[in-house]
Order: sequence, then structure tokens, then C-alpha cells
Amino acid sequence: MRAVVQRVSRAKVAVNGKVTGEIGRGLLVLLGVAGRDAEDDADYLVEKIANLRIFEDNHDKMNLSLKDIGGEMLVVSQFTLYGDTRRGRRPSFIEAASPERANQLYEYFVEKTRQQIGRVETGRFQAMMDVELVNYGPVTIILDSEKTI
Repeated sequence: MRAVVQRVSRAKVAVNGKVTGEIGRGLLVLLGVAGRDAEDDADYLVEKIANLRIFEDNHDKMNLSLKDIGGEMLVVSQFTLYGDTRRGRRPSFIEAASPERANQLYEYFVEKTRQQIGRVETGRFQAMMDVELVNYGPVTIILDSEKTI
């Protein structure tokens, strides 16, 4: 499971011009699911992201997590994180999970994150979405549940 985590001052996602999720200070998480992923991959990322110390403390050091600041999260599914561009010019998405499995793990991730931090907004799975954000810093972190060591 892969996540692109962006620290934001605000973010929102819309489908057909209608906002489906909107947050203030917190994290925008673009989440991709591979065919080989399971609940333990989601559990790892939930714990890692909720406790990732990328917010400044009173001394301007990145010492605070999303949980510490009472921040919000916007989670957007993005199967293209598993796009393989090593061959040719058109990405291959063979590593991405089937839509059914990806949706199961996406929903699992969202629910587990809500249990950890509270307010979690989402996009709409498999929809064409417009995502707007103000990346604060900028701070962008890439996480992969297979790269735990």
C-alpha cells in the first residue's frame, strides 16, 4: 500500500463540481492499493501517518503529529500510485489491486484512521475527482507499507 502524504493548511475534493470532502489544517493522503496488500498494510500506514511528526512545535521543529495538533485528514484513493512507467510511454497498472479489493482496503484504512484521529473526509472511490490543496511548507512524504525496514 502506498501513500503520498501532504501537510496542508486546507484541502478539498469534488466530484462533478460537488465537494465530497473538505478539511482545514491537517494531511491530504493519496492512497494506492496493490493486489498483494492486506489489512496489516493498512494498519501499518494508519499508525505511521497518524503519528508522523511533521508539524512544527513552539520551536519550529517538526515534533508534532496529526494526533498532537488535533488535525484533520482527507483521504483520496489513487490507483495510479501503482503506475509502472519503466517500459514504454503508457503506464501499466498491473500491480494495482482490483477495484473491489482496493475499495475494501480503502474503506478499512479510512475507518481505522477515524478511530485513531477522529475527523477524516474522503473523495469518492473510482470517481473522477478534482483535488485542491494548499501544501503547507511544502511538506510531502511518500510511504510504502512494503518498505518497513
